[in-house]
Amino acid sequence: MRLISFLLNHTACYGAVHGNKVLNLTPILGAEAPDLKTLIAKKMLDKAAEALRQHTPDLIFEDLSLLPVIPNPEKIMCVGLNYHDHVKETGRDLTEKPAIFSRVNSSQVGHGQDIMRPPESHRLDYEGEIAIIIGEGGRRISEADAWNHIAGYSCYNDGSVRDWQNFTTQWTAGKNFWRTGGFGPWMVTADEIKPGQTMTLSTRLNGVELQRATTDMMIHSIPRQIAYISTFIPLEPGDVIVSGTPGGVGNKRTPQLFMKPGDVVEIEVDAVGILRNTIKDDV
Repeated sequence: MRLISFLLNHTACYGAVHGNKVLNLTPILGAEAPDLKTLIAKKMLDKAAEALRQHTPDLIFEDLSLLPVIPNPEKIMCVGLNYHDHVKETGRDLTEKPAIFSRVNSSQVGHGQDIMRPPESHRLDYEGEIAIIIGEGGRRISEADAWNHIAGYSCYNDGSVRDWQNFTTQWTAGKNFWRTGGFGPWMVTADEIKPGQTMTLSTRLNGVELQRATTDMMIHSIPRQIAYISTFIPLEPGDVIVSGTPGGVGNKRTPQLFMKPGDVVEIEVDAVGILRNTIKDDV
C-alpha cells in the first residue's frame, strides 16, 4: 500500500494511492487517526487497507499538493558517510559507528514541491537516500528485531548547503535550510518490501544519472542503524531515519555541480518510486 500526506483546500489530509487516484482517508478514519503518523502509531494500517477496498478513490494524484510523507515526525535522524564511495570522495575516515545528524520538519518539502536555494549560498547539493519510517517504537531495539519496527519506506533528498555544512565540524546548519530537502512521493508499507530485500537507489539531475547504489552496499545496514539510534534515544512511530547517500555528490565532482533554479532532481528507489522536485530561488 502507498500512503501520502497532502493539502486539500488548505487542510492537511492523508490518503491511499491506487493507480493515479487517491482515497482521502481523513474523513473516513480521521476521528481515530487524524494524520498518517497517528495511523501508524495506532497500528491502523489494516484499517486503511480495508477502507481502500471498500471505497472508490476519487482524487487525482497529480492534482494534489503533496506534503512530506510524515509532515510531523518527532525525529528525523540522518546517517552520514554510509557508503564506501562517499566516504572516499569526502576524504573522511571510516568510523566504527554510524555518523548521525538530524533535520527539522521545516527543512523538508513533499514530492512535486519546489526545493528552495537560499540567497546565502548557491552551493546547494543533492543527496539521494532511502527513508525508513518507524512503525513500532522502542528503546535498545536489537538488530534481529529491527525489521519488525519498520512501517514503510520512502525516497529522500538530503539537500545540503555545502559551505554552511562545512563551516564547522557540526553539519546542522547546512542540512537544515528551509525547504531544502525532499521527502516522498509516498510511503510504501513494509509488507510490500521483504526484510533485507536489496533496493536500488539512484539520483538524476535534469535526466542525467549522478548516483547509483544498492542497499547491500551500505556500511551500516538498516537494522544496525535502527539498533544504534534507538540505543541513545527512544524511537517513536512516525520517526524517520534517512539512511545515507552514495558517492557522486556534486560538491566532490570536477567541476563541481550544484543545483540551480529550474533544475529538476529525481531520487528513485526501485521498490518505492520516484521523488521529483524542481529547484527555485528563495528570495
